Amino acid sequence: MIRDKLGSAAYWDEWTAYSDSWADQALAEIDQPGDPSYKPQFIYNLARHYWEQILRRYSRGDNTAYLARYFPMILSCWEQAEQSGQSVWTENQQYTRHAWKVNLDHYIVCFWLVGIALALDVPDDQWQRLLALIGNEGEDKLLDLVISSRQPGRKIGAALCHPKPYRRLLAAIEAPAADQAKLLLEFLNHWHSELDRPAKKGNAPATAMYERPYWHRFGDNNFEGGAYFGRWCVEAVAAVKAFDLDDSLCLGHPNYPGDLLRPDGPSTHPPREDNQDSSTSKSSSQGGLLSKIFGKFKR
Repeated sequence: MIRDKLGSAAYWDEWTAYSDSWADQALAEIDQPGDPSYKPQFIYNLARHYWEQILRRYSRGDNTAYLARYFPMILSCWEQAEQSGQSVWTENQQYTRHAWKVNLDHYIVCFWLVGIALALDVPDDQWQRLLALIGNEGEDKLLDLVISSRQPGRKIGAALCHPKPYRRLLAAIEAPAADQAKLLLEFLNHWHSELDRPAKKGNAPATAMYERPYWHRFGDNNFEGGAYFGRWCVEAVAAVKAFDLDDSLCLGHPNYPGDLLRPDGPSTHPPREDNQDSSTSKSSSQGGLLSKIFGKFKR
């Protein structure tokens, strides 16, 4: 069944297939001659493509066990991007790309990947590679706490890098058990609207990135370009997995990817009137393509 409230079966089928095909072509171009100053960003964009594809296939209704196949690709592309970027990105660029406090997009992506890794129980070697890429230990109270659920001893930040909306999620984690379900739902209800953060003007630091996330308005307009991959609050799933929160009030919420935590079903998403089964057999048909992709980065 289609999990997302938006997009037809034809939309999800077309763009999941196209995205795998595009990734295959992009991988083939990595080692080709080109502008060396753009190569790190090109490879990082491919990593982004893979985490978007995880969410796109989740939206389509694919078996959640299938999604973990993309995780090694995210890590390998991100690692290559960082290696290539050492000689390209300036010190200031390195800071603005990686610092959670000034880069909301990067903070959210790190939260998503931690949440996906926790929910899918990725192997420890992949988990350690992810933490090495994420860095920022001791920089954010919430995300450090979530990471520490699988990485005991991690230094915990003293404050939140982005209080709006994440103070609500921290409140749910720190609340008595009887209040956690209600507070988790409150965070979820405000999550998307409170991420609508126009760029600050005036005396804002030149390095600060206060803009809304790059994906925030995907899905608001027509779907012709295929950019929309869903609007899932993986951060909530990360907290539920890390701290065993009661998510019963969130089940069925249009932004809560509850099936990530329930791989054996039944689905937590209400059926749509036009819903069709986005069968895992279609996912399996991509196996040959993915085998070629994974072979390039086999370790």
